[in-house]
Amino acid sequence: MSQTITAQDPVGQLVRQRPDRSRVFENLGLDYCCGGKLPLADACAKAGLDPDQVVSQILEADAQTDERDKHLVDADAMSLSDLADHIEQTHHAYLRSELPRLDAITSKVAHVHGDKDPRLAEVRAAFVDLRDELTSHMMKEEQILFPMIRRIEHADGPLDFHCGTIANPIRQMEFEHDRAGDALAVMRRATDAYQPPDWACNTYRAMLDGLERLEKDMHQHVHKENNVLFPKALALEGRVAGNG
Repeated sequence: MSQTITAQDPVGQLVRQRPDRSRVFENLGLDYCCGGKLPLADACAKAGLDPDQVVSQILEADAQTDERDKHLVDADAMSLSDLADHIEQTHHAYLRSELPRLDAITSKVAHVHGDKDPRLAEVRAAFVDLRDELTSHMMKEEQILFPMIRRIEHADGPLDFHCGTIANPIRQMEFEHDRAGDALAVMRRATDAYQPPDWACNTYRAMLDGLERLEKDMHQHVHKENNVLFPKALALEGRVAGNG
């Protein structure tokens, strides 16, 4: 639930209350880390921003986060094409927006605080592996697997795929899901389940919040594919083949 915000609240305190607000400050170019002690009004004055408009953006972002966190779709009730569209428009879109931000922030935190906590190098390396895996993974789903699934759903007879059966690309996607899960597990372990140390700055805390949200989104993402989309697509391919 959103909290009352005033222009006199320190910027760093606003992010500490809800680390996901860091996205708003980053988009506006407001320093919530080293300049975190400044009241929001002063930070906005330095940046030439209207504090009332910034407060409105923060409250809007809070509301969107609350809505996203409570809203879960019924993947099993969707058609295969609709579910593939949903995955692209929701989870793939989220990753394309969030991975570049987390790329920058994990690099910064590892560089600044790596001497104090060597595990941050593990976090950075695991994130880079995950970033590279997911970038390739999404491309293969959008250009190869999902179009195949849509074709199967609208087919009235057997289809001839270059890979033989849809089971082959699905097997590869599930293997890549396992690898992504391994990277997420490394980041969770190396951050004490995303718990900040007492000395953590706001940038550090924003990184942990972002990584935890990434993990939660990936769990939903992979569930919808491994447990709903893929098994249904395999079953439908079998039925379509039987109609030939």
